[in-house]
Amino acid sequence: MNKEHPNIKILKRFNPADPNTLTEVLAEDFVWHYINPKLSELEGDYFGLSGLTDFFQKLAGRTNGSFKVNPISITPLGDELIITHVKDTLSLEGKPMQIDAIVVWCIIDGQIKEAWDIPIVHTAKMIKTEKEKL
Repeated sequence: MNKEHPNIKILKRFNPADPNTLTEVLAEDFVWHYINPKLSELEGDYFGLSGLTDFFQKLAGRTNGSFKVNPISITPLGDELIITHVKDTLSLEGKPMQIDAIVVWCIIDGQIKEAWDIPIVHTAKMIKTEKEKL
């Protein structure tokens, strides 16, 4: 039987919708790196809990609250890194879409120290609305 990597247990406690969980798992000097040339106004580095909260508030504003993360896989690499593959769904300018993304997490001494959020914007797929499916 495979034992779950300890850093996966830490990452599973990460919930950006609940700031109480973030204070438990984020290092004080945490940095969120967002890389997305299609949303250049959001690109950049966000520092600490306030920076991460600010990022997700900006993203919610830009997507009219439609942004959702759908986890696909989680893979530990060595003692400090975890790579997650997700399918994000969101609506930009009224157009619903789905985007694959990876997030590389660096976890040191039981806390998330750094994360790189990389959506694969060149392969974004438009999602048909219920009206369009009829």
